[in-house]
Order: sequence, then C-alpha cells, then structure tokens
Amino acid sequence: MLIIGLTGSIGMGKSATAQLFARKGVPVCDSDALVHGLYAKGGAAVAPVTEAFPDANVEGRIDREVLSRLVLGQPEQLKRLERIVHPLVGMAQAKFLQDCATRGERMVVLDIPLLLEAGGPRRVDVIVVVSAPAEVQRARVLARAGMTAEKFEAILAKQVPDAIKREKADFVIDTSQGFEYAEKQVDAVIQALAGRKGEIWVA
Repeated sequence: MLIIGLTGSIGMGKSATAQLFARKGVPVCDSDALVHGLYAKGGAAVAPVTEAFPDANVEGRIDREVLSRLVLGQPEQLKRLERIVHPLVGMAQAKFLQDCATRGERMVVLDIPLLLEAGGPRRVDVIVVVSAPAEVQRARVLARAGMTAEKFEAILAKQVPDAIKREKADFVIDTSQGFEYAEKQVDAVIQALAGRKGEIWVA
C-alpha cells in the first residue's frame, strides 16, 4: 500500500487539495480532523491536556484558540503539548492505515501539516507539497477570522520554509491558479503513482 504524505504551510490550500484526493477515491487521513476529535468532549486528549493546561478546558472540551495562546511563542510549552498529542494522533493514523490495508486499498493519503517538521517523511513513501506564492499565502491567512500579522509570523517561524518543502517534495501542487488547475495536478499525481508499490507499510 502506497502512503502519500500530503503537507504544506499554513494558507497554501492543503485541506482543499486533500479533498480533491478524496473525491478521486483515495482514502485520506486528516491529521487536523483527528486532533479536533481528540480535543472534543470525551476525546482521548481532553484529560491529559487539561492536566497540563487547565485554562484550555472549556465546558469539557479543549478550546484550540485558548490552547494556541498558551503555547504560541513558547517552545517548551509547545513541546509539552506535542508529547501529549502526537502519540494519540499516531495511534489514530496507524488504525486508519490498518483499516485501509484490510480493505485492500492500493494508495492512501496522510494529510500532515507538519510532516517535514516532525520526522514524518520516515512514515510515508511519497511527499506531496501544496504551495502558492508568498503573497497569495499571506492574503489567505490574514483573511481568516481572529488572525493577525503577528500570529501569522509566529506560525511561520515554527514551520519549514516553503522553498525547502518544495525542494524535498516528490510532487508540488500549485493552488494559486484555481480549483480546476489544482485538480488536474492531483489527477497527474495519482496517474504517476498508479501501480507503484509502497515500502513503508507492512500489514
């Protein structure tokens, strides 16, 4: 089973690109969605995150905005959070891969925002980077509710620069020229990888 690692910096259109893969019939594991589930009421991360960051618990769930304020710009606190959450996400991803292997899927996507920052390349067969010019990225991010230039710069500071991500990519998908153009690129990636066997996952 071929494992595609899909990544890209904030505002590059990674989530929309992941949806394109899903629409083409390629199973997608969305790491951000996994985290949402872990932080929801009853989620596996609620208790340990609450113990480490009590103020982040709002009515029995972890408020991501509050949590972000508690760790942004504080490397030690961020590492503390990652030590809690990353193993839980890893377990959920492993279950996704096992389920896909059981169904006989030939190709899957792990949508991982910090793939290159967290040693993720060792867990995938192919790296697909979603990219766009810096001015497009900035405009997209600053249009988000609650986003500020300072917060944007802080987020960028902890991410591998886009230029380096593109250098490490097996494929780059440019999302700056519209949905149809991005879809054609996704089709081309799928076609190029059709029939290729994965080397990472051993069921």
